[in-house]
Amino acid sequence: MSHPVLQPGSVAVITGGAGGIGLAAAKRFAALGMRVCIADLGAEKLKTATEELIPHAAYGAEDVLAIEADISREEDISRLRDQVLAHFGGVDVLMNNAGIQPGSTLLDADNWQRVMEVNLWGVIRGTQAFVPAMVKQGRPGLVINTGSKQGITAPPGDPAYNVAKAGVKVFSESLEHELRNTHECKITAHLLIPGFVFTGLTARDRTEKPAGAWTPEQTVDFMLSSLEAGDFYILCPDNDVPRSLDERRILWAAGDIVENRPPLSRWHGGYDRAFEAFVRGE
Repeated sequence: MSHPVLQPGSVAVITGGAGGIGLAAAKRFAALGMRVCIADLGAEKLKTATEELIPHAAYGAEDVLAIEADISREEDISRLRDQVLAHFGGVDVLMNNAGIQPGSTLLDADNWQRVMEVNLWGVIRGTQAFVPAMVKQGRPGLVINTGSKQGITAPPGDPAYNVAKAGVKVFSESLEHELRNTHECKITAHLLIPGFVFTGLTARDRTEKPAGAWTPEQTVDFMLSSLEAGDFYILCPDNDVPRSLDERRILWAAGDIVENRPPLSRWHGGYDRAFEAFVRGE
């Protein structure tokens, strides 16, 4: 039994929908009989994705809409919303999924602005553009924001991405709190936290999926089962990292504050053995 919102006739909007997790979600939604809009950059990329998506749609091309939009631009998000509402009349599922990871360093400004505009502000602006009308519809709906484990445990190496995804986590938590305390609101928010997924973002010139990675389809199937269970935190494992290990890593990161350890102590030489023992439950 699927989630009550994920039913024939419901409308889903997915940013970053022309590839990876976004396209896998679009295909699953379309196969459920939903009408789907994918938004992304690149006309050819969208054309290819649409051709892949249409065979999954219950009524073919009329149930699929592809819109080129840069979610870092407020005017593009407003145009996306207006086109979707004009075409489908409403929105039941908003999946703020688009993201980039060009790399970053702390003391170099390169990439920071773009990463923040897409990975954090894209989620905020997408929510602000679509959710008020979703609430006013008076029917159940879903907002799914794609976060990252890096926004929780903050491993060294890509601080701009970590900061942006940490912001998505906090924003999503605040959104769910506000929605559930809004009178007669039937919209729920959810934070998708993928594991290692083999997508264009993570491939990095590899053509074959690493053994440790999940496919986008596996990730979306896990997301759908978690939505059915009513989970807010959709913490995905992968072929290398089970949930139990993720839990220990997250608890250790929180423990840096409680135990007054150095920040990111997991990567601090003096805490190697203590962290390994903690992971083992000792």
